[in-house]
Amino acid sequence: MTPLFTAALAGFGFGLSLIVAIGAQNAYVLRQGLRKEHVFVIVAICAISDALLIAVGVAGLGAIIQQLEWLLLLIELVGGVFLCTYGVMAARRAWKPEVLTTDTGGKAVSLKVAVGTALALTYLNPHVYLDTVLLLGSVAGTYEANRWYFAIGAMIGSLLWFSVLGFGARALAPVFTKPTAWRVLDAIIAVVMLTIGISLLVSFVQHLVASFAA
Repeated sequence: MTPLFTAALAGFGFGLSLIVAIGAQNAYVLRQGLRKEHVFVIVAICAISDALLIAVGVAGLGAIIQQLEWLLLLIELVGGVFLCTYGVMAARRAWKPEVLTTDTGGKAVSLKVAVGTALALTYLNPHVYLDTVLLLGSVAGTYEANRWYFAIGAMIGSLLWFSVLGFGARALAPVFTKPTAWRVLDAIIAVVMLTIGISLLVSFVQHLVASFAA
């Protein structure tokens, strides 16, 4: 294999290893795929956003952000509050079966709301920056002249994952024709959101305390 192909393949595998684990963003893409609501737009937003953040990281901004402690603190605080809020909303949906009585999983959301939620889950989630901008950008730098091929491989991996998660979820639609299935899904989403949100708020407090103690 040529060095260029090797770099692209490494980026593809590394990118997938960072995003395949179910998180706040993935949970939302999965839910929208099951609901068959604005799937193409949501998948496009997530994939394009990942590509942009990967490009920023590879271009070297990751090193700059890593030096701005106040920015990392702000991202942790805002992201933690947002994810906890969304987690509570998912828990409320799971708690009230009357809003999950059809195969659409309750009240449909508008395109504007869906887009806003996808953007917020992407850009207010510190893990996205840590994974794509800082971590992936740093690893890509080790490939020196071939770092952009590494980035392209990671971008392709991201696009593939979100496409499978969003459009592949439709095959599971028959499973979610009963309110119980939707309650379970929303309960899982609530746990994921709250776990990540609380961990970010805890991290924010720890970093804040450490900065005052320094």
